[in-house]
Amino acid sequence: MKIKRTCATAIMLTATLMSLPLISKTNGDIEEVVVTASLTPITRSRSGNAVSIVNKEQLKNHASVGITGLLRDVPGFSVSRVGVLGSQTQVRVRGAEANHLVVLFDGVEANDPSQGDEFNWATVTAADIERIEIIRGPQSSLRGSDAIAGVVNIITPSAEKTSFGFFLESGSRSTHHTGVNLGLKQPDFDVRLGLANIESNGGNIARLGDEKDGYQNTTLTIKAGAKINEQVRFSFSARESDGMNQYDADNDYDGLVEDQDRQSNFYSSNARLKVDYSSLDGLWRHKLSISRSTNDNSAFVDGVEGNITASIKYQYQYVGSVSFADGTKTLSFLAERDREDWEQRGDDPWGDVNQDRERDTDSVAVEYRIDINNQLTMALSGRIEDNSEFKNAKTFRAETTYRLSDQTRIRGAFGTAIKDPTFTERFGYYTNFIGNPNLVPEESRSWELGFDTKMLDSNLTLSATVFNSELANEIDGFVYDPAIFAFTSGNTNSDSERKGLELSFAANLWDSLSISSAYTYTESRDGDSVDEIRRPRNIASANLSWEATEKLSLNASLQFTGDQTDVYYPPYPEPSQVVTMEDHTLCHLNINYIASNKMEFYVNLENAFDEDYEEVFGYQTLGFGASVGLRYSL
Repeated sequence: MKIKRTCATAIMLTATLMSLPLISKTNGDIEEVVVTASLTPITRSRSGNAVSIVNKEQLKNHASVGITGLLRDVPGFSVSRVGVLGSQTQVRVRGAEANHLVVLFDGVEANDPSQGDEFNWATVTAADIERIEIIRGPQSSLRGSDAIAGVVNIITPSAEKTSFGFFLESGSRSTHHTGVNLGLKQPDFDVRLGLANIESNGGNIARLGDEKDGYQNTTLTIKAGAKINEQVRFSFSARESDGMNQYDADNDYDGLVEDQDRQSNFYSSNARLKVDYSSLDGLWRHKLSISRSTNDNSAFVDGVEGNITASIKYQYQYVGSVSFADGTKTLSFLAERDREDWEQRGDDPWGDVNQDRERDTDSVAVEYRIDINNQLTMALSGRIEDNSEFKNAKTFRAETTYRLSDQTRIRGAFGTAIKDPTFTERFGYYTNFIGNPNLVPEESRSWELGFDTKMLDSNLTLSATVFNSELANEIDGFVYDPAIFAFTSGNTNSDSERKGLELSFAANLWDSLSISSAYTYTESRDGDSVDEIRRPRNIASANLSWEATEKLSLNASLQFTGDQTDVYYPPYPEPSQVVTMEDHTLCHLNINYIASNKMEFYVNLENAFDEDYEEVFGYQTLGFGASVGLRYSL
C-alpha cells in the first residue's frame, strides 16, 4: 500500500503534463553539442531534426537496468519485449519497423545483419554509458541503409581524470549487477576501462508453467585518445559483450508459448580506430576511421546446439569538412566503403540453411550547412550508394530552423531513406522460411514540422512535432506459399503510411524539483490501411526528480502504453487472428543517498504497481522487482 500511495502521489504531480521526456538541471542557455545529427558536430539549435538526449544523470537515476526502459520515455519510441530481462526486444520509432532504426556505439553501427538487421538490446545495460543521442526521422543521406526512422548513438565515457570506481547491485529474482572502471588522464593521453556483469534467474515467460528463464551478460569497454600535436589526434574505442538468455517457445503449435529448455548465446563486439586532423587554422577538418563490428549467435534446445548465425561488418570512412564565411557556412564530404559478411549454419528439412553471403557498398555523401542570418539556418545533404546486390540508391534530406527569438524556434525537414532487404529475407532461415532473392529495397519519403520554446529563464521547455512518412516496396516477411507449405518474403504493391504527433514538456519548478512528460500519437498502417501490429497509438510518460536534501533524492517515472494489436496463430487449419493487448501503466521509483563525496547508496523499484501485462501476445512480463546498490568513485 505504501508503494502504491507513493506512485499515486507521482501521478497527481504529473498527470496534467504533456511531454519532453528528459531534462537536465543545467543552464538552459548552454548549447548542447550533438555529434550524431550531422557529418560534423553541431549545436542542438542548428538541427532541424527532432533530437533527444539522455545524459549520465538520467541513466543513473532511472530504475531500469536496461536502456530500453529509458527509451520508453522518448517521444515516438515504443518497446516490445518478449518476457523477462534480456529477452528479445524490439524498439520501434514513429511506427516504423525495428530494423528501420540504426544503433551506434561511439559512432560504430551495431545492428546485427545475421538477425534481420535489428540491434540485440540484450547486449547492453545502462552501466558505463556517458550519454545517448537520439535523432528521429530519416537519416539515410548521412547514415545509409536502415536509417529510415532514426539513429540512436550510445556514447561511452572517456577518462576526464585519473579515477577508480565500482558499483554493486542486488535484487529480486537473484539479480546481481556489478561493475568496475579505471581511468588515466595525462595532458596528451587518456584511457578508460570499464567492466560490468549482470546475472539473473529471471522469471517465467510462458502463461502456463513455472520454469524461470535467466539472463547473463558481461561487457568490457575501452576508450583511449592520444594528442600528437595541435593538429593531429588519435582515438580508439572498443566494446565486447558476451552472454546468454533463456527463452520459451510454442513447441506443440497450439499458438501459445509453453515452458521449454531453450537458450540463446550471444557475442558482439565493435571497435574503431580514428584519426582527426585539422589544417588551415582549424577551418579544414579531416576524420579518417576504420571500424569493425561482429555478432555471433547460437541457439540450444534441450542442451543441444541448433542453428548458428554470425556476421562481420567492416567500415572504412573519410569525412572532410571546411568552414568559411566566418563559420556561417560548412561544406562536408563523406567517402565510405562497407563490407558485410553473413554466415548461417543449421539442420532443417526444408532446405539447405548452411550459407555464406557477402555484400559491399561504396558510398559518397555531401552536406552543406548555412546560417543565412541570425534567425535562419538551412542544411541539405545527399548520398549515393553503389551496392553490389542492388541498383544504385540516392537519398537526400533538407532541413531548416528559424529562430523567432532567442528562446523560440520552428524547424522542418523533408527526406528520403532506404532499407536494403536483409540476408534472411533474401536467402531464408533455419525453419520453414524460404528466401526471396528478388526483393528490392524499401523506400521512404518523410516530412516533419516542429516547434520548440523556452520560457521562465529557460526553466520551462515546450516542444511539438508532427510527422508523416510513406513507405514504398514494404517487405512483408510472412507471405505464405501453399505450393511449398512454407513462408517467404515479398515486396508489397501499395504504400504504407506512418503519421503522428509528439508533444513534450519539461520544467524546473524549484532548484530541488523538476518534472517532465511526453506524449506520442501514432497511426501506422500497411498498404491495405490495416493497423500494423505492436504499434500502440497512444504512448505517454511522466518523470519527477526531487532533491529532498543535499544527500537524498527521489526519482519517479510513469510509462503508459495504449492498446495495441498482435497476431495469434491457432492450430492448423484455423486462420491467424488479430488480437488486442490492453493498455498498461508502469511505475518505477529510484531513491539515491549520497553518503560521502565518494560513496552513494540507491534503491530501485521496478513495476511498483505489479502491473500484469503483455507486450507480445502470449509472453508474460516481469512483475514487481526491487534492488539495492552502491556506487563508489575515487
